[in-house]
Amino acid sequence: VQLQASGGGLVQTGDSLRLSCAASGGTFSVNVMGWFRQAPGKEREFVAAISRSGGAKIYADSVRGRFTMTRDNTKNTVYLQMDSLKPEDTAAYYCAASRRAFGSQDGGYDDWGQGTLVTVSS
Repeated sequence: VQLQASGGGLVQTGDSLRLSCAASGGTFSVNVMGWFRQAPGKEREFVAAISRSGGAKIYADSVRGRFTMTRDNTKNTVYLQMDSLKPEDTAAYYCAASRRAFGSQDGGYDDWGQGTLVTVSS
């Protein structure tokens, strides 16, 4: 499946932003979907994942309570609503699809989109 992430931008501390990731070229609903991020000079890290039906979600401790991941299988799209943004949220955000297990390990994801850059100024 091909993934196209969008919605990044420059915001201030405390602002909100919603990322979108549109999928094409496959059966979207069979995929577990995840968001990862990579800050400059750091390794890529898990942000959130959502099950095929959308009924189960997991979040990194650093974003739990501030970020919400949802999916719309009728639109082949997942979203990441990011509230109360902090400078440490600055990173390139990547969406990913897995046809295997529901989890937070990037090795478990099969397809990756290009990143969308989020910059949070203090």
